[in-house]
Amino acid sequence: MNSLVGRTVSHYKIVEHLGSGGMGHVYKAQDLKLDRTVALKFLPKELTSDRTAKSRFIQEAKAASALDHANICTIHELGETEEGQVFMAMSCYAGTTLKVKIEQGPLNVEDAIDLTIQAASGLAKAHEHGIVHRDIKPANIIITDDGVVKIVDFGLAKLKGQLDLTKSGATLGTALYMSPEQARGEDLDHRSDIWSLGVVLYEMLTGISPFRADHEQAVLYRILNEDPESISACRQDVPSALVEIVNGTLKKDAIDRYQSMGEILRNLTSAKQRAGTDTPAPRAPSSIAVLPFVDMSPGHDQEYFCDGIAEELINALTHISGLRVVARTSSFSFKGEQRDVREIGRRLGVATLLEGSVRKADQRLRITVQLINARDGSHIWSERYDRNLEDIFAVQDDVCLSIVEHLKVTLAQGERTLLMKRRTGNHEAYNLYLKGLFLFNQRKHQSVSKSIEYFLEAIRIDATFALAYSALAESYAELGSWRVLPLDTAYDQARKASMTALRVDDSLSEVHVAAAWIKLHCDWNWSEAEQELKCALAINPACAEAHHIYAHYLELRGSLDEALGEINRALELEPVSPPLSACAVQVLFHARRYQQAIKQCHAALELAPAYFGLYGWLGAAYAKRGMLERGIVTMQEGLRHLPDDPRIQGLLGYAYAISGRKEEASGCLTKLDSLSGEKYVDPYYVVWPLGALGDRTGAFERLDRAYVEHSGWLPWIVVDPLVDELRSDPKFLSLLQRLRLHS
Repeated sequence: MNSLVGRTVSHYKIVEHLGSGGMGHVYKAQDLKLDRTVALKFLPKELTSDRTAKSRFIQEAKAASALDHANICTIHELGETEEGQVFMAMSCYAGTTLKVKIEQGPLNVEDAIDLTIQAASGLAKAHEHGIVHRDIKPANIIITDDGVVKIVDFGLAKLKGQLDLTKSGATLGTALYMSPEQARGEDLDHRSDIWSLGVVLYEMLTGISPFRADHEQAVLYRILNEDPESISACRQDVPSALVEIVNGTLKKDAIDRYQSMGEILRNLTSAKQRAGTDTPAPRAPSSIAVLPFVDMSPGHDQEYFCDGIAEELINALTHISGLRVVARTSSFSFKGEQRDVREIGRRLGVATLLEGSVRKADQRLRITVQLINARDGSHIWSERYDRNLEDIFAVQDDVCLSIVEHLKVTLAQGERTLLMKRRTGNHEAYNLYLKGLFLFNQRKHQSVSKSIEYFLEAIRIDATFALAYSALAESYAELGSWRVLPLDTAYDQARKASMTALRVDDSLSEVHVAAAWIKLHCDWNWSEAEQELKCALAINPACAEAHHIYAHYLELRGSLDEALGEINRALELEPVSPPLSACAVQVLFHARRYQQAIKQCHAALELAPAYFGLYGWLGAAYAKRGMLERGIVTMQEGLRHLPDDPRIQGLLGYAYAISGRKEEASGCLTKLDSLSGEKYVDPYYVVWPLGALGDRTGAFERLDRAYVEHSGWLPWIVVDPLVDELRSDPKFLSLLQRLRLHS
């Protein structure tokens, strides 16, 4: 990059290297003819022989030189070195980029409006000439020392009526600022620049990107599928009119966006005139994530207690209507990691975090808690409690009420009672319950089996402990579905425990969620499952697991759009939960929205790379889109991580079968038979390759076995696209009737 410094090119003496971008290197130079300082932009040497890149570079010069506007960088000349390297000479401005300014923190409202007005004015001029910039971002906006905006780098511009040099389906630009249509590789018009300018304005006001994520694929997913966090949740002094302008630029569908820069300019000018007198946008609902508490006990043997305290606080806080509480799975995803609280807040999408520690010795407790502003890491409130073990309930009440006070949340009628509701009055039973819950949440055969012992002992001490009964029911149901216990025995015990929990206390949402799970999966009683779910959500609309199970119920009823709405609500409460992300993928797959399922899968794997089961859905979605080889390779990758996973094996067999690779498909069937000698293999997994191979007799034999064995996957036959080959058979309709489902 410094090889040209000191050289004279044409009549320009190069002084220093200023920077580089995707389309060129920029140098400061002295114009020896006119005795002025200019900036020279060179097409990278390695691209000189690339005819397309060279044409695009020339196109940039023509596009920019056609515009004569105070807020657009002036182009003086287009030239070429003796070696054939193309360059253009531009005005060189003393100042800095908007990117540097934003990195120093959010701008004040008046400055943000003024800079956006200038940028919009320049873009309006470009749009009048049929030129779309296509790469508006803070790095391409220079602010001179006099405060004048200069838009640079029209390297991605497309002149109206001129050949589009972008390859079909390519996405040129910077991911964070791409419009949805640009992210999809579609043709662009001026409304794409409107979106990008809206992103830039959002950053000026908040200091953060509206679609920030750890990886580019996750950024693109958020642009296409998610709304940005409200500006008022990040900053309270932004006028509502300005928030509305930003919102108007960031509509996913271009037809719903502002339709011209002129319209934006009128609204910005009006907002500038009212600045200082307009009322701020309404305050966004408060949000919080409770992180797992740290065990500071001498024996470091209180992890179960630390996790339990945090989980109980989460459960209590979800009853506050003015507070968005991230659920357990997402909050606990950072357990044991040393991460900056600001990063955790960003990942979870919350404004505040509660973290704490527990030191337990005999019957004495020291609990330390602190409420933290996730935006800047500052402390809002902290407290230390030195109490006896039997005072744990009072400590939890105190912490919850302090959070309400310091977040300035107004409790609705009856919410204080729910917030301080006792699950049990016996601290010994409570301690046993926490031990059982800790083991249950590990979701392993041995740990769940052991959890039953603790739940039974807690119930023996307090026969009115509804949550212990409910947890006991879920433990038995899990062991039955895994075939660790005989199915009939496990499900009978699950039903009894669930019915007792409802009889003891039906005012707890968790009790109804457990009952719904059992009605849905153990009993295949769809109507009663729905009743329990509605009860759970009426008691606590912020229960992520209730929304999760409701999404499954709606799938089975064929209401796939509603199911997507429910799982999206669950993901709002559990933003980094791999099981919920997998459920979203499953619903999209069953809705035959394969491209969306692929995007959701990639986004989920960005969050949880070790959630290898997703490779099954991802490969199946590729296969259903006709990308058979990619689907097969993806599922083979999943089996490298999970070599004995029967579900992925069955999906791979299906992909081989529809690819015409019958021998490999038969190999998958052989592998499934082999696995069934080692552990339980759901017969439904075998139906996929058998149906695709045209073996209807074998497929329906397995379906009959799945019905007799109460297969966990069988009910999804109603929406499963992988069994479409079987739908025309009368036996298929007969099976749906036995399941009391309708295609």
